[in-house]
Amino acid sequence: MTEPTRSANGVPQSRSQYSRVLLKLGGEMFGGGQVGLDPDVVAQVARQIAEVVRGGVQVAVVIGGGNFFRGAQLQQRGMERTRSDYMGMLGTVMNSLALQDFLEKEGIVTRVQTAITMGQVAEPYLPLRAVRHLEKGRVVIFGAGMGLPYFSTDTTAAQRALEIGAEVVLMAKAVDGVFSADPRINPEAELITAISHREVIDRGLRVADATAFSLCMDNGMPILVFNLLTNGNIARAVAGEKIGTLVTT
Repeated sequence: MTEPTRSANGVPQSRSQYSRVLLKLGGEMFGGGQVGLDPDVVAQVARQIAEVVRGGVQVAVVIGGGNFFRGAQLQQRGMERTRSDYMGMLGTVMNSLALQDFLEKEGIVTRVQTAITMGQVAEPYLPLRAVRHLEKGRVVIFGAGMGLPYFSTDTTAAQRALEIGAEVVLMAKAVDGVFSADPRINPEAELITAISHREVIDRGLRVADATAFSLCMDNGMPILVFNLLTNGNIARAVAGEKIGTLVTT
């Protein structure tokens, strides 16, 4: 494939392999490893997304809420699971509004749609309206997960990608991709550059929950797992550069 045109900082421009993508962002990265929001991290992510949108790619986003609440962890401390999951959904909305603010500072018109109705701050989730926004060059951020307890934002990303007709799920992580073992525990873990959904599930590789991979496998939706913390990686992913791990059926 022809090398994409690059800006002065080495980030790909203009050429893209995909025209519509679903970007999944982990909430814990928005906190910079802490509870709450790190504005510098959110601003850096917004700049990366803005560059891709200016190149003509339609971008929808799903954000986790792990920098505020994790329902499963709260359950372990004695909280009722469904209630703690709803708290986590509210955390995703806070992250969505923060990203919307920084994207609009970059000049990118952005809409937040939530699975739980909160009319004063966001639109309700309507897939046809979301597609219209994307066609007009707007970024659409999906907040509040699926609006249902027990479903992760990884699964939400897979479902939303299918419903809006995205070509790929870009799963941004704090690691370079899918490894043969947890690289934080095993220094000899090897990066896997290509793998099938089935093998990820069968080997129990915990880069995302099995429900998300199963949904993508059943519907032929590819997933690209890559490191968000490397500046310009969103553009590289969209341009089809060989980064991270490509998961296909």
